[in-house]
Amino acid sequence: MTIHNEEAWNQHNYEALLNRHGDPAVVAEKVKQNPSWRLHPFYKYFSHLSGKKVMHVMGSNGIKGVALSLLGAQVTIVDFSKENQAFAREVASAAKVSLDYIVSDILSLHIEEHKEKYDYVLMELGVLHYFIDLFPLAEIISNLLRKDGKFILHEFHPISTKLITSSGKKHKVTGNYFDPALFKREVAFSKHMPQEINEGTEEVLQRKWTLGELITTIGQSGMLIEVLEEEPNHKIHDIGLPKTFTLVARKI
Repeated sequence: MTIHNEEAWNQHNYEALLNRHGDPAVVAEKVKQNPSWRLHPFYKYFSHLSGKKVMHVMGSNGIKGVALSLLGAQVTIVDFSKENQAFAREVASAAKVSLDYIVSDILSLHIEEHKEKYDYVLMELGVLHYFIDLFPLAEIISNLLRKDGKFILHEFHPISTKLITSSGKKHKVTGNYFDPALFKREVAFSKHMPQEINEGTEEVLQRKWTLGELITTIGQSGMLIEVLEEEPNHKIHDIGLPKTFTLVARKI
């Protein structure tokens, strides 16, 4: 599954990033104007970032990594897309900050080189569904953190990804919240690419998780869950439905 998804994320992704975000130098200037805004709504769970070591797992295009660097953190990104790395390095260079960008699947990371080095491990938005087993991931995250270091996870709420579909004011329960099946879908950046290119692009495999599965895994991995904040959907017709959540766990 990992090999399949890695192939998909190394096709045309750099071009899609340019289509979505624009020139890296322009992106850098925008991030520099208000770096903390790029980390909303979980920025409040970081404290005194200056000099702190942060690993952004599956850190994608590096925009949030650059924001963290501008706020004084020493940032390492782990992501298996070389095209993400290329874009991230250009944004970081234009912003005049440094990023350590490791092209690797997080499960293949040489953990001994990073063990207990980080004050924070960050994961955010559309990442958990790339794992068919959360326990190895949680074990790695726990090993990366120093004692009292924090894992900050900001993700799409499973109510919105597994259960409910919305169209205007209409909401329908169309999914099975407890379905553990793998499924195929277009790679996330495909919406920023021409249709003729997407037709030849590999799909990704995903497995969607319930909150119970996630919390159980984190709770059994040497981390203490301190926060589970469920965040509402801000679209006017979807107010009252959870859109995202932020989980904060401290290594004990």
